Amino acid sequence: MPGYTLIEQPLELARLCAGLVEEPELALDLEADSLHHYREKVCLLQLSTRKSTWLIDPLQVSDVSPLAPLLADPARLVVLHGGDYDIRSLHRDFGITVTRMFDTMIAAQFCGKTEFGLAALLREQFGIELDKRFQKADWSRRPLTAEMANYAAHDTAHLLQLADGLRDRIQQLGRLDWVNEECGLVVNNRVSDKGESPLFLNCKGAGKLRPRNLAVLEALLQLRDGLARELDRPPFKVLPAEALLKLADLLPKATRDLQQIPGLTPRLVDRYGERLLESVSQALTIPEEHLPRYPRGKGEPNPGIKTRLGMLKAWREQLSSRLELATGLLAPNWLLERIAEQQPETLPQLAEIPGIRCWQLELWGVEMIEILTKERQTI
Repeated sequence: MPGYTLIEQPLELARLCAGLVEEPELALDLEADSLHHYREKVCLLQLSTRKSTWLIDPLQVSDVSPLAPLLADPARLVVLHGGDYDIRSLHRDFGITVTRMFDTMIAAQFCGKTEFGLAALLREQFGIELDKRFQKADWSRRPLTAEMANYAAHDTAHLLQLADGLRDRIQQLGRLDWVNEECGLVVNNRVSDKGESPLFLNCKGAGKLRPRNLAVLEALLQLRDGLARELDRPPFKVLPAEALLKLADLLPKATRDLQQIPGLTPRLVDRYGERLLESVSQALTIPEEHLPRYPRGKGEPNPGIKTRLGMLKAWREQLSSRLELATGLLAPNWLLERIAEQQPETLPQLAEIPGIRCWQLELWGVEMIEILTKERQTI
């Protein structure tokens, strides 16, 4: 079990950061409370060298800015596991950025591992079993229990050693540049500002609804969002999205109609039934010309796109088998869709497709152009 030092005072944090200036690498992780509150926040930061681990409590230390120069220094490698969420959260809450990162989850995927969660990797590499009890804990609760602190410390205590082994394997496979490119993209990720976008855009299944039903769904989602804000709970813990989708489809008019909706328990019907019905009723009065439309793609801009996409997916399956890498890692569906639509004829044209990586161009770019050329010749 790793030892750790809990940092709860600004002076302690300042001293820690001053003492870490000469460290060439640090392991980093964080814990947040997204499963328990309406507005999530970072509740704990874990930091490790090869010898020591610190737990920094931002709920006690309101100013964590001394960490900023440490993590932004391009001379220092910051190791994370599945760091995309951490990078976004650090910038959202504290304005902190990471300049040079190595992500052990990305590295494990490029090693061809099918189980690349931290628990699976630590078990495989070091025989360490992580306690999963606190994965969904409310990290905003204080004081931290000793068990929660021990759990958090494990997340970074072995990360640098894990990175060593993965980096060695990646170098043997000749894929280190691939990992570095992916990590370089992750450090620039930020939490997107949703602004005034309709809530139904983030509701799975909304695209199947007609405009009138979509208006009802938006009204129900807005109601749920307001309730979640009042209760300081995540929206999904107030009312299940599946139930709101069903309500938008069936357009209930009375309380008895609500009782047949899966996911709407008697308690929820009793508590929110009248407000749900009121939201449905109000949405039904929206004039036809003001009804929302779910955004669609541009359609089929050129003939044979579906056939072409199927051909590219079949090629991807062969490449995946040959390299023993996941298909979505080699070329995700959204990228194949763009390629099928734009039909690049040269490597420079392929390179202009938004989102394509340099390592992908190097690995399969020429092969992709040859496939598309043959496909055009057969038409």
